[in-house]
Amino acid sequence: MTDQKFWNFTVRFDYLVPKDSNSGFYLRGRHELQILGDAASGEASLTGNGAIYNFKAPDHFVSKPADEWQTVEATIIGDTITVVHNGLKTHDNVVCRVATGSELDKQVDKPGSIFLQGDHGTVWFRRMEIKVLD
Repeated sequence: MTDQKFWNFTVRFDYLVPKDSNSGFYLRGRHELQILGDAASGEASLTGNGAIYNFKAPDHFVSKPADEWQTVEATIIGDTITVVHNGLKTHDNVVCRVATGSELDKQVDKPGSIFLQGDHGTVWFRRMEIKVLD
């Protein structure tokens, strides 16, 4: 979890997740972008890889096999989330006014930390960059 809190920002990162492993990347510590080794499933779901967990399934199934790095660029401005996952827009200006589960707190109208979930399985992250937006 970051000490710094963020409001409007774009984050870019790569991750690698083994088959069936489960993790998450939390925007402001409240909105989970699901990370799941589900390439074999072949379909997007509300709790699958790339979902805004338990809130909205990705518009496209873009999971890669377990031995391949995946790339995410997520932008959150106010209560709106846009995600490009493995080069394809999977969430386009999705309004999310609720915490999505396992969040740090429920104060969705406040700046928050970047939170990496690490208790559900193995995951590797690299090249994480955050750009604060006005």
